Amino acid sequence: MSTSVTYPATLDVRRETVLFLSALLHAERRRRGTRRGRRALGCFAQAVLILRWFTDGTRIRQLATDNNIGSKTAYRYLHEGIDVLAAHAPDLNQNAGLTHVNLDGIVIATDRVATPGPNGADLWWSGKHKHHGGNIQVISAPDGWPLWVSDVRPGREHDMTRTRTRTRTHEIVPALAAVRSSLPTLA
Repeated sequence: MSTSVTYPATLDVRRETVLFLSALLHAERRRRGTRRGRRALGCFAQAVLILRWFTDGTRIRQLATDNNIGSKTAYRYLHEGIDVLAAHAPDLNQNAGLTHVNLDGIVIATDRVATPGPNGADLWWSGKHKHHGGNIQVISAPDGWPLWVSDVRPGREHDMTRTRTRTRTHEIVPALAAVRSSLPTLA
């Protein structure tokens, strides 16, 4: 028989950050017409759940357990928060004062995705990083502030191959076109 141990934890973000996200979530609930008391978590607790996922990479199952909610609800709350944050992302056309933009990618580790690809090789396995993951491209300001984030693609795709491939298929083209006319892009 296993026993569980309860322990206190501290989230390493400023309280103002949690309050900001909480206010965005509250505004979204009002916009949707969500009645008070109809959600398992309040806006503040949902903001903490989202920020734990972003900062610590806490697994959904653990977030659900810690908040006494189901995994599906935790996923729904997480994606709702991501959508709210994405809606408040700065517009790429607001590039006043920027000397250039950066284009870079990252493979975010996951243990939940596997898809056979050509010759039976797993599309989501990154040989370079030696783990499964999703490849994401980011256009950022010189200080690193993200201006645009791509959809997730299989981790097997190399950054530069992905950029060339996605440029041909249209995803990065509009994003870069919004800034390229007046700013150099470092990749």
